[in-house]
Amino acid sequence: MWFNGLLDLTVWQLVGATLLMTHVTIISVTLYLHRHSAHNALDLHPVLKHFFRFWLWLTTAQNTKEWTAIHRKHHAKCETEDDPHSPVVLGIRKVLLEGAELYAEAATPETLERYGQRTPEDWIERNLYSRHKLLGIVLMAALDLLLFGVHGIWIWAVQMMWIPVWAAGVVNGIGHYLGYRNFECADNARNISPLGLLIGGEELHNNHHTYPNSAKLSRRWYEVDIGWGYIRLFQMLGLATPKGYRPIAHYVPGKQEVDVETVQAIANNRFVIMRQYRKQVVEPVLRQQKARLEEEIGARYRKLRRLMSREVSLIQPGDKEQLETVLERNEMLRLIYEKSHQLQALWRQRGLKPQDKLQALMDWCKEAEASGIRYLEDFAAHLRAYSLRPSV
Repeated sequence: MWFNGLLDLTVWQLVGATLLMTHVTIISVTLYLHRHSAHNALDLHPVLKHFFRFWLWLTTAQNTKEWTAIHRKHHAKCETEDDPHSPVVLGIRKVLLEGAELYAEAATPETLERYGQRTPEDWIERNLYSRHKLLGIVLMAALDLLLFGVHGIWIWAVQMMWIPVWAAGVVNGIGHYLGYRNFECADNARNISPLGLLIGGEELHNNHHTYPNSAKLSRRWYEVDIGWGYIRLFQMLGLATPKGYRPIAHYVPGKQEVDVETVQAIANNRFVIMRQYRKQVVEPVLRQQKARLEEEIGARYRKLRRLMSREVSLIQPGDKEQLETVLERNEMLRLIYEKSHQLQALWRQRGLKPQDKLQALMDWCKEAEASGIRYLEDFAAHLRAYSLRPSV
């Protein structure tokens, strides 16, 4: 019967078909637009690459060059006035509700020229996908009506809303507003959920901003990146090749000598190193000083724990003043806080020669070992054991 379309599905079958099609759209965005095109973290077989491009033309009217350029600009200008979609600058409400509009506004010729390199410019892109962007979603509407009958109207509507809501709104909005942080990267990116299933792994946004060129977004044992699961499946089928997804830092138990490779390894793995410093030095010292601290600052103790490991550029002026007041009164906390910033200076200072960095790390370890703080001494020994991962 024409009313139910050619497939004549039940209600639950219609829901399942809709979720399947929107899932393909999400996977197309995260694998093709994001990990492959924007960050070059993944090579895709030409057949798979073109399927994703064709499907996105049908379901989103999204242009590869525009999406890639805007996303690259987001990373380059993150949370500044030039960021195309920052909730820190524009407010969470605007990014959540007007994410798609922000993409459209940001697609200026200057942005496309500067950030849109190495994107498709073949005949079909020039003459179909870019020239007739709306034709794809019109064809999708016709297919939905043909296959699902009148139900095709709401199915098509869901398809059209899926990416603007989940990708442009939730990832770009909530991903810089709410959630947990594995790493103190220089912006406010957060992991929305450890289970990256609904949005293809893009829920792990803090991990991505920390390692933007990694094809794998999960970093902790309990985190799930379903996009990475698809990459491994396509890899087994010879359709995909992930590039960088593992840090080159290598831990060698028992290694005592600090060398140039040690410096290179901890610089490469700096976000993990600072997370380890928080776990192995800052938090144990804070627990040790807890009674004294709670007497001095009362309910602000938990806040102090966060501020001690917070990226400096993200600390508000009022919080910075409170932190400095506590550090002035507690010599042990001041020392471990200063040592954390001295360590970060190894990779933040530009122009230092490898031998200068090596000498700075050796000095850091000697000072830490002479500090009289057991946790700091143990961490210095921990750093000495780093090297570069052996080539295979």
